[in-house]
Amino acid sequence: MLRFAALIPPGGTVLDVAAGHGRHTRALRTLGFGVVAVDIDVSGVADLKSDPAVVIQQVDLETASWPFVGRRFDAIVVTNYLHRAHFPHYVNSLEDDGVLIIETFGQGNELLGRPRNPDFLLKPGELLNVFSPDLHIVAYEHGAEQEPRPAVRQRLCAMKTPGPVLLP
Repeated sequence: MLRFAALIPPGGTVLDVAAGHGRHTRALRTLGFGVVAVDIDVSGVADLKSDPAVVIQQVDLETASWPFVGRRFDAIVVTNYLHRAHFPHYVNSLEDDGVLIIETFGQGNELLGRPRNPDFLLKPGELLNVFSPDLHIVAYEHGAEQEPRPAVRQRLCAMKTPGPVLLP
């Protein structure tokens, strides 16, 4: 994820979807970005409440309506989370020249560990197929990895720009 952080405008605001324990929220703050961290359980980022550049929102993203309608972000980061109903919201919530970074599990992961449910595993090329009509694809990967644990991952970095993009 951090290898594409240089594409985010300096001082920009990033939406960290399903922020969990705040690994990306913390890394992005260190790089000088403002962050909106959203999750159903925000206890993992509670220690960041005093940081004026971090906004924490507790929302069940799978039962509530999209909480950011009309709001735009310089970047959206989604890691280890898949709720396909949000795909159009990610595009609509990006500023022009905004960056979308998604990394989650792909088909084949069921042979290596959790998640195993096919509803939570991306089909080969799924992120490309979903986002390439509206965003300029900067990078895409789908494959198996051994670290930090065996998993099949799919990653995409895309921008809301007609392209091409000067890579960092």
